[in-house]
Amino acid sequence: MHEFWDFILTNKEMLGWIGGGIAAVASAGWAVIVYFFPAKENRSNGAAGTSVTQSGTGIASGRDTVISAPVSIGLDEKKTGELIAAAQKPLTDQLERLVAQVSREKSVPIAPLRAILVKLGEAGVSEEAIPQRLDAKADELLKLREEIAQLRQGPLELASFAQRAQAQIDQGDFERARTALAEGRAKAHKLREQSSRYEADFLAREAQIDHLQLAYRSAAAKYLEAAALMAGVDPEKRWQFLLARADELLVQGDEFGDNEALLQAIAAYRETITHVPRERVPLQWAATQNHLGRALRILGARESSTVRLEEAVAAYRAALEERTRERVPLLWAETHNNLGSALAALGERESGTARLEKAVAAFRAALEERTRERVPLDWAMSQNNLGAALETLGRRESGTDRLEEAVVAYRAALKERTREQFPRDWATTQNNLGNALKTMGERESGTARLEEAIASFRTALEEITRERVPMQWAMTQNNLGNALKTLGERENGTARLDEAIAAFRAALQEWTRERVPMQWAMTQNNLGTALKTLAERESGTARLVEAVVAFRAVLAEITRERAPPQWAMTQNNLGTALRILGVRESDTAHLEEAIAAFRAALEERTREGAPVQWAVSQNNLGTALMTLGERESGTARLEEAVAAFRAALEERTRERVPLDWAMTQNNLGNALAKLGQRESGTERLEQAVAAYHAALSVAPYFSDVTRAALAQTEALLAQRRQAATSR
Repeated sequence: MHEFWDFILTNKEMLGWIGGGIAAVASAGWAVIVYFFPAKENRSNGAAGTSVTQSGTGIASGRDTVISAPVSIGLDEKKTGELIAAAQKPLTDQLERLVAQVSREKSVPIAPLRAILVKLGEAGVSEEAIPQRLDAKADELLKLREEIAQLRQGPLELASFAQRAQAQIDQGDFERARTALAEGRAKAHKLREQSSRYEADFLAREAQIDHLQLAYRSAAAKYLEAAALMAGVDPEKRWQFLLARADELLVQGDEFGDNEALLQAIAAYRETITHVPRERVPLQWAATQNHLGRALRILGARESSTVRLEEAVAAYRAALEERTRERVPLLWAETHNNLGSALAALGERESGTARLEKAVAAFRAALEERTRERVPLDWAMSQNNLGAALETLGRRESGTDRLEEAVVAYRAALKERTREQFPRDWATTQNNLGNALKTMGERESGTARLEEAIASFRTALEEITRERVPMQWAMTQNNLGNALKTLGERENGTARLDEAIAAFRAALQEWTRERVPMQWAMTQNNLGTALKTLAERESGTARLVEAVVAFRAVLAEITRERAPPQWAMTQNNLGTALRILGVRESDTAHLEEAIAAFRAALEERTREGAPVQWAVSQNNLGTALMTLGERESGTARLEEAVAAFRAALEERTRERVPLDWAMTQNNLGNALAKLGQRESGTERLEQAVAAYHAALSVAPYFSDVTRAALAQTEALLAQRRQAATSR
């Protein structure tokens, strides 16, 4: 029976195909005979081997037999099928009984058990192992039916697939059951993607609420979670969420002075770039480079080193390789605007103006596409930034053309940046306008521009609060202090100077050295200047010592290598404080230190690179030399002082800066008068009188002191002339 079982399992498809041609039926019959009645051979040494030949239309039947005539086998299809079925019947009945028994015992349908039995036969499982294996498979079938029943309790969109699969299994059609489950799996995958998208979008909306409430770190975490949900689902949306996450960290760092957040933002942008290779998605790669540049620029502006600023410029230039004007004109303009900001920040730290000129060019390029008609707010942003670059250039030039252009740019920006619609942007531009007005006011004899600048800063502070944007609040406090200090220098009282000192100290509460070393150093410098000016109106030296300490602290942070213009400015201010200290003390050590500080400043403040600042330091150097010359018997220092004042007047003209011109004329008069007192002639005294008259023609500020000096000099001159006449 075992051999017959093997035959049935091995040849069931052939036996099932009765109904073909006669030759096929005959071959099948012959195969049965050969299989069940094999010839017994005696393969002794020397026995003849099997020889089968065929000739003509005969059939070779085996051994030495040759049938050379046509053959007809007298079995038809029907008869053959009946014989085979009869031979199978005892075994089929036995297997049916086994299947029925397992079905009853396990409470499973018969059809799937029959299908499993066929597979067991195909796998060559022995007859003895069939019952045990079928029993085990029945247990597996039960478990499968239970688990599919659980699927039927799932979402309605998926339950129908589970129901179909169960029906096919119960009918013994595992192939169709597998197909139903595969279709259900595909549907579940699609639903999972949809669910992930919804979950990610909900997270993103939560993040937006966090952003509205200034919870930027919480928003960043939610965007990162949303990005993870989009991995393998939607690469573009994943990139958008990763970019938004980094943006939130950037805002946290920008608004709250959180440098750690800025470092995290930079790392996040760089990680995001790896998900958008330039070769595959060039515009997304460029957009991420643009965002990276902004984070680098903000952090770089706070650091003494310029490395981050250089990296920002490189990031923007990389973005512009893909963001071309022809392909994406507005994005090209956006990146040019950002590049201009980075170049301007670098230009502020350099003695030359090349970077600042490039910044102005970048902003003007951006405005070619960012027109007011097309993108009014972006137009206003670029106008504001252009104004800032022009203002920085204007501070280094003797004329006021750039400053006038800056004011025009700021006022243009304010046409769109209204307080009602965009209060923070409005306040930012008001702050910048105040800076330009202050610089212009410094060069005018009147105080109208300075008063206007102070008003601009105070209105900006109504929107820029310490709680909302502490770093920007500190910046505006610092700028307000500068305007108050300049105005206080022109008034006899000390109220404005006291206000300036209070504003600087307020700024330093947020602008700490640890957080923003460059801004801290700048404000320390400004505080020292205000203390120095206030000390000039007091008799003691406490304020002067405090000012010197402030300036020396600045120079510990701002080196000539890192920021030469700022270093030179601080050297100049230190020299001024040391000179006043030297005036009030009997020794000359502080005066010598002051002269050294002014000469150091002039190494960077060249007439070609920064004519206005060069003239300031020349004037201050002359003052220190004159004070030292008064204590020496010779005239060498006084001669140097006269030369320094005359050099300053080459740039400090009456047309450009009348007030500064008058101040230097007064100082020149003092030096010439002192020289004249030591000489027997009248030439120096006559020159001194002319200088005093020039000063009094413009600046009433000098009236009392200058008139007294003029009267004394004229008296001495009269004596000399009378003595000469009497001789």
